[in-house]
Amino acid sequence: MHDITFRGDGEFPEPGSEADVLLDACGRVAAWGPGAQQMLGCPAREAVGRSADEFLYDPADAADIVRRWEKGARRGSLVLRQRSGKPLAAQIWVRALTSANGDPQWLVQAARTAVLRTYEYGRALLKGLFTDSPFNIDIFDTQLRFVGLNIAERRAGVFQGTEYSGHTMREMAPPGLLDVDALEARQRRVLETGKALIDTEVVGHPVANSPREYVWSESILPLRDPSGRVIALGHVVSDVTQRVRSRERLVLTNEAAIGIGTTLDLWRTARELAEVAVPRFADICFVDLLDSVFPGREPTEGRPPRPPLFRRAACSGAAEDTGSDAAGEVKVGDANLWATAPGSPFLDALTKGESVLLADDQLQNCPAAVGLRHSPDDGPKIHSWLLVPMFARGVVLGAVVFLRSGNPRRFEPDDVLLAEEIVTRAAVCVDNASRYHRERTTALTLQRSLLPQRLPSASAVRTASCYLPASGHTGLGGDWFDVIPLSGARVALVVGDVTGHDLQSAVTMGRLRSAVRTLADLDLAPDELLTHLDDQMNRFLDERSDEGPLATGATCLYAVYDPVSRRCLLARAGHPPPAVLSVNGAVDFVELPGGPPLGLGGIVFEKREIAMDDGDVLVLYTNGLLQPRAQDLDAGLHRMRDTLSRTPPSATPQEVCDTLVRELLPTCHKDDVAVLTARVSGLASDRHVTWKIEAQDELVGRARDLTTQQMARWGLEEESFTTELIVSELVTNAIRYGEEPITLRLILDRNVICEVSDGSSTSPHVRRAQDTDEGGRGLYLITQLTRSWGTRYGERGKTIWAEQPLRC
Repeated sequence: MHDITFRGDGEFPEPGSEADVLLDACGRVAAWGPGAQQMLGCPAREAVGRSADEFLYDPADAADIVRRWEKGARRGSLVLRQRSGKPLAAQIWVRALTSANGDPQWLVQAARTAVLRTYEYGRALLKGLFTDSPFNIDIFDTQLRFVGLNIAERRAGVFQGTEYSGHTMREMAPPGLLDVDALEARQRRVLETGKALIDTEVVGHPVANSPREYVWSESILPLRDPSGRVIALGHVVSDVTQRVRSRERLVLTNEAAIGIGTTLDLWRTARELAEVAVPRFADICFVDLLDSVFPGREPTEGRPPRPPLFRRAACSGAAEDTGSDAAGEVKVGDANLWATAPGSPFLDALTKGESVLLADDQLQNCPAAVGLRHSPDDGPKIHSWLLVPMFARGVVLGAVVFLRSGNPRRFEPDDVLLAEEIVTRAAVCVDNASRYHRERTTALTLQRSLLPQRLPSASAVRTASCYLPASGHTGLGGDWFDVIPLSGARVALVVGDVTGHDLQSAVTMGRLRSAVRTLADLDLAPDELLTHLDDQMNRFLDERSDEGPLATGATCLYAVYDPVSRRCLLARAGHPPPAVLSVNGAVDFVELPGGPPLGLGGIVFEKREIAMDDGDVLVLYTNGLLQPRAQDLDAGLHRMRDTLSRTPPSATPQEVCDTLVRELLPTCHKDDVAVLTARVSGLASDRHVTWKIEAQDELVGRARDLTTQQMARWGLEEESFTTELIVSELVTNAIRYGEEPITLRLILDRNVICEVSDGSSTSPHVRRAQDTDEGGRGLYLITQLTRSWGTRYGERGKTIWAEQPLRC
């Protein structure tokens, strides 16, 4: 282009043009720039000297264009003609110039409309960012000095009224507000790598000009020149404090939902609440529950009692650094007496059901009321104290206290809402744990009451027992055991199992156990007893027929050991066979017909009699001992045999019981287990004697003489007269009303036992004789002289027995 000088208004051409063309006064091309050649596709050698009209697409636009420029229309839109003949929409600017010779010339600049539009959009974007954007935008040079910022930045309260230009952030930021070293490290990283850092969260701590804590989202962008060299940094900063707080609250709420109430342990639930709150929400957390919440008492409906007793259930946080009561005055498990001290907000909060928030100045006025210990000179280190009452189902449970000391932020209204939500969630878990403990205590009390509290002591057997409820259940189950003393120094051993692990199973078990004891008093044989028990089970099930049976069946093993004959009579109903650990170390399972479970009806059970030596151990158990790992019965019996084989024969019944439980049961077993072990021993031959009595009245005197002589041998002369009367009455009744053979047996155990057997099944009955009756007073006399008496039936005939207590 020719050398030209500016004339007129001194305006500079608009930026963003693509093509430059110089026209003379006649409108012919005097100079053709590279941009024009690229835009229209016409080289300079073809364009110079041609009229500008030839490059216009619409001939109407070419009419006297120079004259219009002279009148001032120097900017507008035109459609240009490319060398190929295609139209091209463009925006043009025209400037009047004067050549060195003084001739008028025109500088025409053109840009495609799309390029211009993009440029205008860019200008609008920059204007919006630097004038109307709510974001803080800063520009730093490569020396990390401010070179520009938008209006929003100048409106920020932290930097208000500050002159930025030429200063670094280190020079301008209030001390303690930002980690300037970290900021400059991020800036240098962008300068070195040329890669932007997007959405870095920066925490601004409270300072004099800004008492609240800020969280900013910071993005650092590299700014480049046309060559691609980074010449500056652009900072885009926005206040995301509320967003971060909301996110933190959401995360804390989620953690509370997951971390609180993982078990039904009341103490652990309270500890989980305190641990969730510290340190993310508070520096210290106390959980104080009313004493009535703990096992053994029922929570108070509505208002707490006056005065209530609070007990510390959990504490979390560095209490020793805060001067709080947790430094040693109130420990976990102790009563929190200052909670009911005069002026304490606890009672008011529980009565109104509203949270209490105290700030620094309020804490200084009532440190004792909130349980703070501090020095009058220093004041309390706690600067924010929040108490949230705990309710569930309209029942007051306690209160939770949150304290902040190391965290500079005070509790805000949103924090109170968050704390209330967490405590409400925890209250449900605490209430569930408390109710579970009460229900479990009730269940265990019921279970203990249904099982023998203490096994009876008998000279014929030494027994030991073990009951373990199924893991994960309330402690209720259907397994039971019993030891029942019988007449003639005999002992009945019972083990049973009712299906299920609920209250109905336990109740059914208790009813069956009572039925067994009642039937045992009748001295029934084991097979007959199980038949009667089967009928009783059917009646239990019929009682539930309208609602459906809750207990579908039961098994039972009944054994009777006679120390005189050293024989044991057994029968079972669907129960695992008993084991015998002999004195020589051998282990055998009694081959006893299994029979069906109780409750099927119409079943005849079979019995078997085995001989036992002194010192043998009889092992009775439920199937939970054999099948803890879902194995079959044979595999369980094999493991049990191996375990008993390794047990020394001299082991006590309790040691045998403990060994079986330890070796055969895993830590978590799905079924309850009952084990009963009994070491048997027979009566010495000199402690029992049997005589055959002929059915003659004159032999009653002979029976008395034999009794007197035997009592003398036992050194029981003082009891001899009473025993003679008993023998006389029983033998007389047998001779008069019974049938042969008649036998008399005396047994010396812990009592003197007199037994008279005959071949008749007719049972005598006690009656009160009238004044005119000549007889009928014999059995009535026996009831006055003995501790107990009764009749038992054998395969042939009956036996009438009477136990006479001995003088100590």
